[in-house]
Amino acid sequence: MTGAGDMRARYRRITRFAARYLVQAWWFELFLPRLGLSWYSARGRTKRLTRIAKNFHVLAVDLGGLMIKVGQFMSSRLDVLPPEITKSLEGLQDEVPAVDFAAIRTSAEAELGVPLERAYAWVDETPLAAASLGQAHRAILLPRDAEETGLTAVVVKIQRPGIDQIVDVDLRALRKVGGWLSRVRLVSDRVDMPALVEEFAATSLEEIDYLHEAANAERFAADFAGDDRVAVPDVVWERTTRRVLTLQDVTAIKLTDVAALRAAGIDPSEVASQFAAVMFDQLFADGFFHADPHPGNIFVTLRPDPAPDQRPWFFTFIDFGMMGEVPESLRRGLRRLIISAASRDGKGLVDGIRDVGVLLPSADTSELERAMTQLFARFGGMGFAELQEVDPREFRAFAIEFGDVVRSLPFQLPENFLLIIRAMSLVSGNCSALHPSFNIWDSIEPYANRLIREEGGNVVQEFAKQAVTVAGVVARLPQRIDDLATRIDEGRISVETPKLDRRVARLERMGGRIVSAILFAALLIGGILLRVDDLVFGTVMMSVSLLPLLAALFSGRRI
Repeated sequence: MTGAGDMRARYRRITRFAARYLVQAWWFELFLPRLGLSWYSARGRTKRLTRIAKNFHVLAVDLGGLMIKVGQFMSSRLDVLPPEITKSLEGLQDEVPAVDFAAIRTSAEAELGVPLERAYAWVDETPLAAASLGQAHRAILLPRDAEETGLTAVVVKIQRPGIDQIVDVDLRALRKVGGWLSRVRLVSDRVDMPALVEEFAATSLEEIDYLHEAANAERFAADFAGDDRVAVPDVVWERTTRRVLTLQDVTAIKLTDVAALRAAGIDPSEVASQFAAVMFDQLFADGFFHADPHPGNIFVTLRPDPAPDQRPWFFTFIDFGMMGEVPESLRRGLRRLIISAASRDGKGLVDGIRDVGVLLPSADTSELERAMTQLFARFGGMGFAELQEVDPREFRAFAIEFGDVVRSLPFQLPENFLLIIRAMSLVSGNCSALHPSFNIWDSIEPYANRLIREEGGNVVQEFAKQAVTVAGVVARLPQRIDDLATRIDEGRISVETPKLDRRVARLERMGGRIVSAILFAALLIGGILLRVDDLVFGTVMMSVSLLPLLAALFSGRRI
């Protein structure tokens, strides 16, 4: 059993790691840009992020627990994170250190109430897989259990000893970090970090309850009953408790094992498109979805005797500890997003974002709609590989303009959205790993067309609502014209003046130069004075004074 001292040390190690890199992020991403040194911050960003990723990899492997979950999420973002970062973390998917079998045996026997020899005919001491919260071992059922269940080969999933304490400490540390982030206005204006941490906590506590996972597996199987694309292992309830889970052994080809897929005569690009379609069904049709679809949790299984019109393989999902639900109201908003994205409809996409609750109702979205329309016009329909060939300067110019628009809007991350984002991130990463030139549009467009057909009645209703809205606008038009004339008489009309805004921006930069110059003088003089009593600290202050000096000099070139 892990001691209290070890738990305190674990807590301090997590919070110190977070504090160190939060301060670093504040310095490079917030403070230096205010001094006009954005170019300096951007120049070393990739190296900094790579160093953080490598250091976090060491921390996660050493500590295990929920830190592995955080790393797994980041390692799946092949579509948006630089390869240096994902490569630093990819080992967390499958290389979690295993617990010694003697400790696992003790834990399992205490939970089952009998020696392992009386629970199973054989248990492999070498783990089949080691995860952050438990590990899996192949086993063979006793003859009487095999006769009752119709199964012989099984996989026994056993929780790591003391995992309850570890999860509790990790959640306390994450709550602390979430509290720090909630005090950063840039974060708090858009994300309720404490609420997100609590959502993650609820999911994690469900994940260490194997009875809950077993029930999830059966519900997932019921959702896909009759669908020959998906299979789920049977649960051996006679050998399942809160900390021990026994399932049918369904080990097959790992989802992203491209070499094994090709050796079996399976086209990886077809696997990618079908996998995206299956996940879309879970999110937008069933509303009950696998929230941890990383490659270790999905197998591609060859069908023993496929029918002539049947695909010779199917997906087998395992590990149902992390599942999510999408309420019907949210599903409607997500469907609208899919349809708008497929039709390159910038305004419809913004309306869908508002429907799902990511954008507050008070937001003025005219600029966002314009930016989304430009985004679709230039990059719509491009796959991941095609986007990599676009001139980086073009991306950078668009990102600056688009980023300014997004930062000006009141975004928030609604509850139960964390798992949706995680699932879709993993889907995107897996599909890119299967087929580097995979184009997500190829999966979205046919799915969107199906949604349009299924919601034909709703589309007619939408047209009717729009007709009523137009009629209402026409009816109110005389009154609005009269109101406009009144506001002109009273001098209450506001006009946008882009040239004036640019002049104001120049004045603001000039003010920034003055502040930088004052800060330079203060640091330099303070360093000279302190250097008499404290050589090191005084020298540091004098060196740091060069930063605002450079800001004052270089920012003048933009005026």
